[in-house]
Amino acid sequence: MLHDRDRIFTNLYGRQSTGLKEALKRGNWDGTKFLLEKGRDWIINEMKASGLRGRGGAGFSTGLKWSFMPKQSDGRPHYLVVNADESEPGTCKDREILRHDPHLLIEGCMLASFAMSAHAAYVYLRGEYIAERIALQKAVDEAYEAKLVGKDNIHGYPFDIYVHHGAGAYICGEETALLESLEGKKGMPRLKPPFPANMGLYGCPTTVNNVESIAVAGTILRRGAAWFSGIGRPNNVGTKLFCVSGHVNKPCNVEEAMGLTFRELIDEHCGGIRGGWDNLLAVIPGGVSVPLVPAHEIIDAPMDFDTLRGLRSGLGTAAVIVMDKSTDLVGAIARISAFYKHESCGQCTPCREGTGWMWRVMTRMAEGRAQKREIDLLLDVTTRVEGHTICALGDAAAWPIQGLIRHFRHEIEKRIDDYAANPHSDPVLVAAE
Repeated sequence: MLHDRDRIFTNLYGRQSTGLKEALKRGNWDGTKFLLEKGRDWIINEMKASGLRGRGGAGFSTGLKWSFMPKQSDGRPHYLVVNADESEPGTCKDREILRHDPHLLIEGCMLASFAMSAHAAYVYLRGEYIAERIALQKAVDEAYEAKLVGKDNIHGYPFDIYVHHGAGAYICGEETALLESLEGKKGMPRLKPPFPANMGLYGCPTTVNNVESIAVAGTILRRGAAWFSGIGRPNNVGTKLFCVSGHVNKPCNVEEAMGLTFRELIDEHCGGIRGGWDNLLAVIPGGVSVPLVPAHEIIDAPMDFDTLRGLRSGLGTAAVIVMDKSTDLVGAIARISAFYKHESCGQCTPCREGTGWMWRVMTRMAEGRAQKREIDLLLDVTTRVEGHTICALGDAAAWPIQGLIRHFRHEIEKRIDDYAANPHSDPVLVAAE
């Protein structure tokens, strides 16, 4: 469990002012110039040594990602882009940083930009984040007024930061689709290679990072890589923001040590499962794009990247969706399928055609109007979509269905049997609230 002294987001719940004066009291912008004077290589090496893995879902080494940027400029400017398009259902961590601790993010942007020789950073917010945009823009204005950022700032490194508001497309959470949208084009993923580190925003070297990944950089550099890497489990270190929703007594956002068990997370911060632990049915541990895990497998499992991958799921954004035995799992996955069908950009044929087909079949299965032989057909189609699209939306649409069939095939079969026995009964279409 995480000690209070190790918390990075000390104003996560907005109990203090979000203004610059209070942010300075919490330690933001403390010794920033000293950290910059240590040099780019020191910052990147310290981030590598910290073991920080990207908090946007992929879990790739943040320091290593920064090191991919060209060391010498070929005449093109370098850019940092912060992905604040937090559109994964169940995820609500970045919005709290934007609303209550925005100066952590702004300082992190400056440090990361310096490490990658970038003089400008863009923060791309999801379209629905109105209050978050206002709060972040206010903090940016404060930073400019105090000469913490800008062309002629007190740190001696020219740096500008821009807040860009998206239009509310899930697909723009994919880094290259985000770059397309930022350039004023339709948000559709690009083919890779070339990768953004070589050909990103406006054709220039660019790194795209999640809000949480950038916001923790200042504290890590101040307190040292050894401090951060000493929290959690090997290869899964540091603190992590968890968003717990669903059938718990007290849904919450909380910063905790990576690798605490699911049971510890729920008992310590959420007041337990609604109806007790015997009532737990399944958990989606990382936002709806990862497969669900049945209760018996996850109850005492550490909540980290490697453990959940071993359970054929993933930590993702650490959006933990808890489902008790009142949940209609088939209806829940059908609803998720509808979401991905709606949010597909339509660029790739497997995704454009497959998401709609999978949704229609899942809808029939949720009603019971299907044949048992279609279960294997549906599973086969998910494997034809998975891994065959430009971006990971096809995977995200396929994995929830695969998880359902892998662990709860009997629920689908029971729904089909019940409908066959009583075809005139009203179908159950959605998950239990």
